[in-house]
This record gives sequence, C-alpha cells and structure tokens, in this order.
Amino acid sequence: MIALTLAEITAAVGGDLRVAGEHTPETVVDGLVDTDSRTMRPGSIFVAKPGAETDGHRFVGAAVEAGAVLAIVEHPVDVPVSQIVVSDAVVALGELARAVVGRVRAGGGLRIVGITGSNGKTTTKNFLARILADEGETVAPINSFNNEVGAPVTMLRVTHDTRYLVSEFGAAGPGSIARLAGLVEPDLVVVLMVGLAHAGGFGGIEATAKAKSELVSAARVPGTAVLNADDPRVWAMRELAEHRGLRVVGFGQSDAAEVRAHDIVVSASGTTCTIEVAGERRPLRLRVLGAHHVTNALAALTAAVQLGVAPADAIARLETVEIAERWRMQPMGNDRVRIINDAYNASPDSMAAALRTLAQITGPDERTVAVLGAMSELGDSAGEEHDRIGLLAVRLNIRRIVVVGPEARRLYLAAVGEGSWDSEAVHLPDQDAAFEYLRTELRDGDRVLVKSSNSVGLRHLGDRLGELFS
Repeated sequence: MIALTLAEITAAVGGDLRVAGEHTPETVVDGLVDTDSRTMRPGSIFVAKPGAETDGHRFVGAAVEAGAVLAIVEHPVDVPVSQIVVSDAVVALGELARAVVGRVRAGGGLRIVGITGSNGKTTTKNFLARILADEGETVAPINSFNNEVGAPVTMLRVTHDTRYLVSEFGAAGPGSIARLAGLVEPDLVVVLMVGLAHAGGFGGIEATAKAKSELVSAARVPGTAVLNADDPRVWAMRELAEHRGLRVVGFGQSDAAEVRAHDIVVSASGTTCTIEVAGERRPLRLRVLGAHHVTNALAALTAAVQLGVAPADAIARLETVEIAERWRMQPMGNDRVRIINDAYNASPDSMAAALRTLAQITGPDERTVAVLGAMSELGDSAGEEHDRIGLLAVRLNIRRIVVVGPEARRLYLAAVGEGSWDSEAVHLPDQDAAFEYLRTELRDGDRVLVKSSNSVGLRHLGDRLGELFS
C-alpha cells in the first residue's frame, strides 16, 4: 500500500483510532493489507474480518507476531497494537481501497481495467496482465481474487509507480459488481459472457445478465466497453454503454466484432487461429488448450489495443503464456497418459467446452477419459444441466465417463440412458474411490479430463493423477 498516516487511514475507513506503543496519528504505514494473518510481514495492516467459520479478531495476535503494525477491527482486541475500530471490517477494507486508488489515480498515470463474465475472468485477467506487464508496472489479482475481500486487497497493492490495475469482478448477487467496481470506476471494462454459472443465486440467466451489466454502469466516462459480440446478452449491453457515453469495441467471431478470430484449430499442443485486428490479419499460436480460450485471448487483446499496445506486441506476449492458471486446462502426466486438470471451477458452458477440447485433442489411436464431478450453484437448473452434460459426453464419444460424488449422479444416469453401457460410464462415491479405479484403469494412450466445480475438489484428484503418471 502507498504510505499513509494512521490518521489518514482512519479518515478513509470512517473509524475510531486507538494508538499503541510509540504510535501517534501521524505515524506512517505503507505495508501489505490483508485479512489473512498468515500473509503478514513487518509493517503490514491486518483486517479482522468476521467469518462464517471463524473470526479474524482471534488472529490479531498472530498477525502482530508476524509483523502487523495496525489492525482494523470491529471491536477492540486486547493485543498491543494500534487499532482502528469500524462498524464493518469488509466495508472498511473497500473504503481504504477506494481512497488509495483515488490518490494514485490523481497522479495521472494509472489506468484501470475491470473484467467480468460467467466464465473466463481469471484467464482473461492473466492474459491481459501478461500483455501489460511489458508496458509498465501492472497489478492484477492473485488466483481468482474477485470478491468483496479479494478485489480490494488487490487494489491496495497499487503504488505511485503502477501504470495498470487489472481488476476481476465476480458476482455474489445483484449489486455486488456495482459495489466493487464502484470503488475504482474502471477506465475500460470487459464483459466476456453471460452463462449459467452461479445462476442459482441470481434467479435465472436474465438476472445474471443484469448483474454483469453493472460493470458497464460502473465504468468511468469517457471510457471504453469491450464486449463479446458473439454473446447476444453481452452484445445487448452496448446500448447501455453508448447511452452512458462509452466507446464500444466488440470481439469474437461474428461480423459485428472489430477484433475477430478465424480458422481456429485445436490440438494437444495448443490452439491456433488467425486474428483480424486494426485492419490486418495475424497468426496467433496459443499454448493454452481449448478453443474457448481464444475468446479470452481476443478479449485481452482487444483491451490491450485500446490501452495503446501494438497488436503485434500483444499477440507475441499472448503466445508466451503456457497455462491459463493452475487447475485451468493444466496439462499434467506424461506422453503416455496425459491429464488435463480443469477442476478449479465448472459451469455448463465451461464443462461443455472442456469436453469438446478433450475430443478434439485425442488422436484416433488414443482413448478419451472424462472424470467429472458436480457443477454447483445452478439452482433449479441443476438437474437439467447435469443431464445435458451426460448426453454431450456420450455424443462426443468419450470412451470412459467416470462420475464422482453423489451430487453428480444424475450426470451418470443421463450418460447411461444415452447409451454409455458396458462400463463405459461408472459412478464412484468419492475421490479416493475414483483414484483407486483410475490407477488401474488408465493405460497408455489415454487422454484424461478432470472437471468439476471448485467446491467438489476434484482438482486435488487431478493433482494425484498427474503425480502418478509424471
């Protein structure tokens, strides 16, 4: 965090300062800000966030032992450290981020990008951060830090030397993107797609689309909206963007897109296509597996060009990215048995895309194996969507469908009902049972996809398989 006095931090968060030791209101603090006491180091600020399972106030002492010099708390704690008492620690974290980013932005050198979408946020963030890093100091979220805590924690990493802040915004419910993006008012916003991921928490896909459009409403004017021209619900947001005075730039494969992809070819070594940008056609060779990542690359490329990056430079930097993120289409295993660990998260759209990629990269003498767990947060659509994925797996001729966990049983039943018989589809109760089955079932020439929602935890099964066949 930039250097601020205790008095300035107190004013930013609207709290009550209680100094300790040799501190005064004019003491300057400029360390890391986080809600995790394990990340603390000398000079840090610890935000004691109450949680459903534990309470951050219990860890103030541990944070101080690790080097924290200030705690933002909801009630005083009997620990010898300066404290700012606030009514809501999470709100205070956001307000501190607002103040810090505002000060840095006032210097005139900071450009802010906001990214949202039902799928692809983290991959697009990583692509764009890689492109921008060669232009100047770039701050972007670690992993998927896109919620009410992760987004402000990322924002607070900016310094007076930061040229770009790339923020990723997830939607916990209606209004959440508006609140988070409203802290920084991005100069450029990217909306990737509207799908059924988390639709159960919104009341349907149209409500999800409205939630995603909150990012367009939060953009700074004049600014730019980079929208997926292939997604009708996203492309419809151009009316809102234009009404607000934003420049709209489309990406995708449709004629409406200004930045387009042609001739997409997927292989086991990556994905190639031709990019049409700024009136020229250029080849792109992504190392990341899957045709769906072309959309994410297009979004990042479009945003980068709008920020002044030369298209040739942006494409060259995209081609250096080896994986989108850990547990996202991550190649593991060896040449004999290849594992694709894509179990960080799953929605109907990403599940279908991953299955299609598995089918595309598997040769005629190789065998496709899909290890699938449940997709969470689908609400009333859960049963129907698991049915659809089971049917798709059979129609793609996936030779072994291994369904893990009771929540995914309907996917297994749909696959059997579609004609996956004779042990082509199996249902196993948990990860350990699946590992034991796969340990003896997998053979040379197998190409294995591991895919589930994060809460199911199949990413750990993917790691175990990757290590087994390394």
